[in-house]
Amino acid sequence: MARQAGVCAALLVGVLASLAAAESYEKFPLLMPNVRPEKAETYFCTPIRIDPTQEYYVTAFEPNATMDTAHHMLLYGCETPGSDEEVWNCGEMALSQPGLATASVCGSGSQVIYAWARDAPKLVLPEGVAFRVGGKSNIQYLVLQVHYASVERFKDGSTDDSGVFLYYTETPQPKAAGVLLMGTGGRINPNSVEYMETACTIQEDKVIHPFAFRTHTHALGRVVSGYKVTRKGSADEWELIGKKDPQLPQMFYPVANDLTLTKGDTVAARCTMESNRDRTTRVGSTNEDEMCNFYVMYWAAKETLSQKSCFSLGPPFYYWNRGGLGNIPDRDASSLPVGTSAKESGVAPHQI
Repeated sequence: MARQAGVCAALLVGVLASLAAAESYEKFPLLMPNVRPEKAETYFCTPIRIDPTQEYYVTAFEPNATMDTAHHMLLYGCETPGSDEEVWNCGEMALSQPGLATASVCGSGSQVIYAWARDAPKLVLPEGVAFRVGGKSNIQYLVLQVHYASVERFKDGSTDDSGVFLYYTETPQPKAAGVLLMGTGGRINPNSVEYMETACTIQEDKVIHPFAFRTHTHALGRVVSGYKVTRKGSADEWELIGKKDPQLPQMFYPVANDLTLTKGDTVAARCTMESNRDRTTRVGSTNEDEMCNFYVMYWAAKETLSQKSCFSLGPPFYYWNRGGLGNIPDRDASSLPVGTSAKESGVAPHQI
């Protein structure tokens, strides 16, 4: 396949049978074309055009990156890209590199289909599950975004080809993969513990099956958790989708419970943030900022959700209890089982 042709990538779960199957699929490199970021906090994007006459089914993602070089990577599916250039600045409020165009990631039809950070391993989707791209699908381009938080290793003139290898097949797969991105805006006051929360109700008449989740914050995140909330009479019932210490490798992990989400169910996420800083920290894209994201990866029998994301204003404007949710599991949402935190696992602190 040429760079301008079809491509596919996959997801996670760590199912050995699926991993073995993925090795027999075609493999396509979606990599930065030997770029050299000149300033810290640079975001670069590079696209591939997928063959509009052929549908491809992405079954796995193999990262080609280390956290010493790339702070994180996101892979977007787009109807149109943000630019026609080979590489462009795409960090919104982050720094722009002179000589390159500045544009959004996607021109239209943006959706996240893969994310990587902190040396997360290869992601393989369950058997029969795949992202459908090209052909008559809504994804006509794949755009790789890489965040370079530091440029120390490029001072000697070195270049970078961070990215992902996409495993794909032309054989139709029975289950369509999708991602629902939960996130917040807001701020964290100095020397405080803050809950950054968001929630959305499923409005579409579809049944989706979450199978993996991923958490993302910067340095202040301690626990990120996500739940299915169902109204039973006058009370809300909460069922855990998953929770992790975001200072661990930010890969997709298997969900905590086998559950489904249908019309009327609410998906709720919380990031518990702890600040020892003497300044206010706001949501943003640089190392001076924070983020609160919870990704739900799921499959559907036919079509995935039209809704791709769910964002709230965050603190001090939005909290779960202000959004009408009750019976909130405060302790469970902000705690981890003994022995599962990054500190207890001996993981180095997040350097952003």
